[in-house]
Amino acid sequence: MDGFSDVAMLMAIEDICLLKARRDRACDTKDWNLYLSLHAPDHVSENGDYGRWTTAAEMIVNVARSMEMLTTMHHSHSPEIEFNSPTQARGIWAMTGLSLWKQEGADHWFRAFGHYFETYEKRDGRWLFTSRALKYYHTMRSPGANFPPRIDR
Repeated sequence: MDGFSDVAMLMAIEDICLLKARRDRACDTKDWNLYLSLHAPDHVSENGDYGRWTTAAEMIVNVARSMEMLTTMHHSHSPEIEFNSPTQARGIWAMTGLSLWKQEGADHWFRAFGHYFETYEKRDGRWLFTSRALKYYHTMRSPGANFPPRIDR
């Protein structure tokens, strides 16, 4: 790619991998300020469980609500990152996720396997998420589990 050396590309890949790692950690630790800071304001999310959110602000409100009573562990791995330009990229990440919660006094769980499909842009010198779609290929849940949690309030 013109104007994008191999070293610059490798550095950008590492920056995007760190962005993804911070997103997973922020999600699991419920650090919503950090989570929001990793996304462009015009970020678009599509999650099969909840539909489409068209801004980072809308996404963060809904993600925080949906995870309010959950303990989660997100693992993203095996990234495939391609560049459209030195400041635009797309990535696919394999994922596994575990959610734990109490429901009517009993322990419940939900486990998912799939891929995240994402786009990124480098804005003001740092990489940000600009879109994310989650596709599950296999899920499991504890008997009687109500998942995903309702977020309509």
